[in-house]
Amino acid sequence: MAAYSGGLPTPIGLKLVSRLHLSPLPWSGLESKKRRRTECGCSVGPIRRTTAKKSVENAEERRFDSKKSTRRARVQATTALPFASPQSRFVSKQEKFYPRCTPRSSGPQSRDIPPKRDTGIANEKDWGIHPINENITDSGTNEDGSKWYRKSGEDLGENGYRCRWTRMGGQSHDGSSEWKEMWWEKSDWTGYKELGVEKSGRNAEGDSWWETWQEVLHQDEWSDLARIERSAQKQAKSGENAGWYEKWWEKYDAKGWTEKGAHKYGRLDEQSWWEKWGEHYDGRGSVLKWTDKWAETELGTKWGDKWEDKFFAGIGSRQGETWHVMPSGDRWSRNWGEDHLGNGKVHKYGKSTTGESWDIVADEETYYEAEPHYGWADVVGDSSQLLSIEPQERPPNVFPNIDFGSSPPPPDNVPPSQ
Repeated sequence: MAAYSGGLPTPIGLKLVSRLHLSPLPWSGLESKKRRRTECGCSVGPIRRTTAKKSVENAEERRFDSKKSTRRARVQATTALPFASPQSRFVSKQEKFYPRCTPRSSGPQSRDIPPKRDTGIANEKDWGIHPINENITDSGTNEDGSKWYRKSGEDLGENGYRCRWTRMGGQSHDGSSEWKEMWWEKSDWTGYKELGVEKSGRNAEGDSWWETWQEVLHQDEWSDLARIERSAQKQAKSGENAGWYEKWWEKYDAKGWTEKGAHKYGRLDEQSWWEKWGEHYDGRGSVLKWTDKWAETELGTKWGDKWEDKFFAGIGSRQGETWHVMPSGDRWSRNWGEDHLGNGKVHKYGKSTTGESWDIVADEETYYEAEPHYGWADVVGDSSQLLSIEPQERPPNVFPNIDFGSSPPPPDNVPPSQ
């Protein structure tokens, strides 16, 4: 099936750089804006058109994850344009955003930098979490006048709850820039363990950022089934009309069940974009993957792309839609679908608002990934610090409080089941 672009541009990417570059939409009629210099601004990569001819000549190869795998499935796209956002990110030097502590000082050194876009969830080894084994409160002033502080402690609670934490931070001599960081590790008698980090900062140019990361181990008290969850949230802002936010999560259990997903949002002046995607593996061969991306401008132009895959034992379906709305209200869209029958036959169908349509059966081998490229064994191997957290010793004859929940009674006006 020939893919047709309809003149769709790619979504907007944001990143802090030393200058602000604005590229007007090619079809919006906006006049070109001159480049404005700022100490720290945002840039938008050029918005490109993908012609229908190029889409016909070059079938797109869909990749469900950026990491390579020997089992990676390659799927010949029969749909419209990919809608991938540029890998834009905050780019900065540490000394630009933070008052560095004197290297020979006994105070904490600022290790934080603004988070990067589209980088997913980092492994625990990249966070450098080292809670201090004693309660301390310390602070000082560096030779350049910047200040720093560091605190650590331990909190105890019910069910053997224990949280060891360390906080640190600093600011420039005039208070125009600052950074904060907190590490923690938690545990209790149920087998729960958690590692976490939260970072934030701002600079004299008005840019600010915040980032948090968590890694959690759940251990079912009765079945002993272990589950590991990892998550990250990141956001950054430059001025009043430029910024981005991301939320990522991954969940794994020892039986092979896996869930992954992300929600993203960004804005630059009059243009905004959103993205959501998810993957779900049930550990028995069933796979669900989906993506939904869209963008809009304050002038009323909107465009988007979405697709969904469902497969089990070589049988499944793919379907999607690409759409485009102009400020006048005129709408273009294309819907497409594929039914993979498991016998080497694929039923392909679709239509668009321009009158094109197709409905064919083709001889085509079906490719899809029945297992995640990064699964339970991988996350266990990368979670050594989480697994090594030592909980408090449970006293004899003391058991964790586990609330199984209770079902409310049925309403009086509902008759009992026959």
